[in-house]
Amino acid sequence: MLNPRDDRSLSDLVAGLVTDISGLFRKEIDLAKAEASESFDRAIGRIETLLVGLIFAIAAIGVLLSAVVQGLGAFLVAQGMREADAHALSAVTVGVLVGLLAWAMISRSLARLGNRSIRFDKTTASLQRDLDVAKEAVR
Repeated sequence: MLNPRDDRSLSDLVAGLVTDISGLFRKEIDLAKAEASESFDRAIGRIETLLVGLIFAIAAIGVLLSAVVQGLGAFLVAQGMREADAHALSAVTVGVLVGLLAWAMISRSLARLGNRSIRFDKTTASLQRDLDVAKEAVR
């Protein structure tokens, strides 16, 4: 509320208002920085957990592929192949199949990335509309 007995001049009141508003903005910026820092810290923690999970997943895939190699080797031995040859052939077979799968996935991803460069279509369109409006205002 306004104090009717306030002896300050209008310029003093405006200066006080500007000081109060700038202080408020500084506090809001400090709050935003604190929130961003907190969010960033949480995101880093989640990324670390994700990376550890990915490492375990890669290890699990390695173990499972090893089991496939051993199983295929045992199957080939049961079919009458010598043990050393069976294990070598099973390792090569699984390695080639996994390599082909990886190559297909990588090739497909690279082809998709090559067809689409990073573009900002919506931003460009919005800026063009803003530019058109500004040109109309100047005319």
